[in-house]
Amino acid sequence: MSGLVDVHAHFLTRDYVDAAIAAGHGSPDGMPGWPTWDVAAHLELMDRWGIAVSLLSISSPGVHFGDDAAARKLARHVNDTGAEVRRAHPDRFGHFASLPLPDVDGALAELAYAVDELGCDGVTIETNAGGRYLGDPSFGPLWTELERRRTPVFVHPTSPPHAEAISLGRPRPMLEFLFDTGRAVSDLVFAGVLQRHPGIRWIFTHGGGVLPLLAERLELFRTLLAADPEGPTVPAQIGELWFDLAGTPFPYQVPAFERAFGTGKLLYGSDYCWTPPAAVEAQLATIDAAPQPEGTTWRELTTLNCTRLFPRIGG
Repeated sequence: MSGLVDVHAHFLTRDYVDAAIAAGHGSPDGMPGWPTWDVAAHLELMDRWGIAVSLLSISSPGVHFGDDAAARKLARHVNDTGAEVRRAHPDRFGHFASLPLPDVDGALAELAYAVDELGCDGVTIETNAGGRYLGDPSFGPLWTELERRRTPVFVHPTSPPHAEAISLGRPRPMLEFLFDTGRAVSDLVFAGVLQRHPGIRWIFTHGGGVLPLLAERLELFRTLLAADPEGPTVPAQIGELWFDLAGTPFPYQVPAFERAFGTGKLLYGSDYCWTPPAAVEAQLATIDAAPQPEGTTWRELTTLNCTRLFPRIGG
């Protein structure tokens, strides 16, 4: 396949934005407002950037705003819409279906619908659902079913609990998203989820956030806290996960990530439409100008990795 595969691309609908604003998310995650999105503009930008396929998902704040029934309805709406875009442009778009966590029963029902009826490429959840992180025992039935189905799970960061108190009035994507990715992954490790469900293919964002710098510190504490201190190390467990390049991959993030975890499961992500076109173009310029991997390029490497994770796209 020629051209990038973008695993971290977002879409919006008017009904979704209206529901989020009505639920109090007029400034989502402390951002000044909502971007706009439409299929034609996205395709034009993909052509400009050399992106062959974009896997669409709903970003933070997700679809659950406190009411299970409303969240199930909203998840169904955005998933039907994403599937329609995928069907209309099967060679250009894929789709990660939204699950209405922390409603586990609703998430299981929507997972079955999204995979069996819509043919989604995977599902998307957030680093925490109403303050409940991914190691929460109540999520166990969902992890079991996702592993059985071999469904990829795209985990997008969101605001942590009490975000207003710790973000100092600044947008949470600046710092808190990166820490919440680290918090979610560490919870999967320390709660034993990764070892109990090795067949789940997790995708995390922004070059792992703070994880390249903290993996050895987490390992130090694992040796102190783990029932089996001789078990898999934290860096080894994190190295089995997939990560995208969204954000500011060069000059520092990717070199740190490569030293910590290698590049065999590194993917490309633009974060459009939440990242505006000019910022995506600047990101791509840094990727293309950076020292390239031996014998290949970052574009080729991430696309080849993606075709291993998503055979439909590779075919």
